[in-house]
Amino acid sequence: MNPDFLLIRRMKDGDDEAIEEFVRKYYPAVLRYCLLRIDDAGDALDAVQETFERFFRNFARYRHYGKAANYLYVIAGNICRDYYRNRREMAAGDAEDVMQETSARISSPGADFRIDSDTDLRMDLRRAFAALSPELREAAILFFCQELKQREIAKILGIGLPLVKYRIRKAREQLQEMLKEVRE
Repeated sequence: MNPDFLLIRRMKDGDDEAIEEFVRKYYPAVLRYCLLRIDDAGDALDAVQETFERFFRNFARYRHYGKAANYLYVIAGNICRDYYRNRREMAAGDAEDVMQETSARISSPGADFRIDSDTDLRMDLRRAFAALSPELREAAILFFCQELKQREIAKILGIGLPLVKYRIRKAREQLQEMLKEVRE
C-alpha cells in the first residue's frame, strides 16, 4: 500500500503529527523545486509556504490518486508561474544580464574561465536553466533536478508523454551546449 495514502488518511482524521510528518517529508523537495524556479531565495521560501498553505486550505477536497508530491509540484509550479507573470519584465531583464555577463567573461581575451568548484558549477547550471524557455525549463527541472519520471512530469504539467520527452531532449541538448561553451 502507498505510504502517502496512510499518511493522508491520518491527516484527514485530524492527526496533527501526521500533518507535521507530511510537511517534513515534502518540504525539502518543494523548496529545491522553488529555488530552481525562482532566483530570489526569500521569494522561493515564500512560494513554498504558499504551496503548503494552498494544499491545506483545499485539503478537505483533496483525493489521493497517486503521489502527493506530484500534486504539490503542480501547486508550486502555478505559484512560480504567477511569480514571474507578476514580474515578467524584471525577470526577463535579469536573465539577459546574467547571460551577457557570462558571455562577456567567456569571450574576453585572456579570460581563464573554468569550473573550479561546486559553487561555480551550480551557478553555471542556474544560468543555463534560466536561459531555457519556460516550457523546457519546467520539464528539465522536474526531470534532472527533482528526478521525476517522465510520466509523472506529464501528469504534473498536464501534457502528453511525447511532448515531455521532446522537451527533455531539447533541454538536454541546449544545456549541454551552454555548459560546453562555459567550459571552453
